[in-house]
Amino acid sequence: MLDGKTIAFLVAPEGVEQVELTEPWKAVKQAGGTPRLVSTAPGQVQGFNHLDKADTFAVDDTVDDVDAAAFDGLVLPGGVANPDFLRTVPQAVRFARAFFDSGKPVAAICHAPWTLIEADVVRGRTLTSWPSLQTDLRNAGATWVDKEVMVCTEGPNTLVTSRKPDDLKAFCQAATDAFS
Repeated sequence: MLDGKTIAFLVAPEGVEQVELTEPWKAVKQAGGTPRLVSTAPGQVQGFNHLDKADTFAVDDTVDDVDAAAFDGLVLPGGVANPDFLRTVPQAVRFARAFFDSGKPVAAICHAPWTLIEADVVRGRTLTSWPSLQTDLRNAGATWVDKEVMVCTEGPNTLVTSRKPDDLKAFCQAATDAFS
């Protein structure tokens, strides 16, 4: 299904909700794709289980050293601190926006749409997210819905969004479908 496809997972050096990284990562691998961990700094990223430190993960590429053209899709895991940090790093925002500019699918869960708001790519799109982002998304021109998974094709690319870790099964299925 994803044979020969490489999917970028963009995360901050710390603050990513671990299960929102590991479950989609497994889904991409099980579908035959190659996931690559992209961050703003080399080395390791620190995963979190809510507010508690969890595992660390080796960074494959930094946003300074890769181009979105090298990937077939993008996953943006959540966690509160992760996208809040990413939206302050211009190279990370540009990297995320490039997937929209080139029409490649993007999957974002939980608080991850904050990075997309900063990239100015949600206007006219329908998304879901962690409920506290709904006002931010509406103010950025998006329509917010409270659904387990939302697949929006009203734009330059397919955008898959989900609310929270409980939605991961539906999110992973919709994301791998979009990437194939």
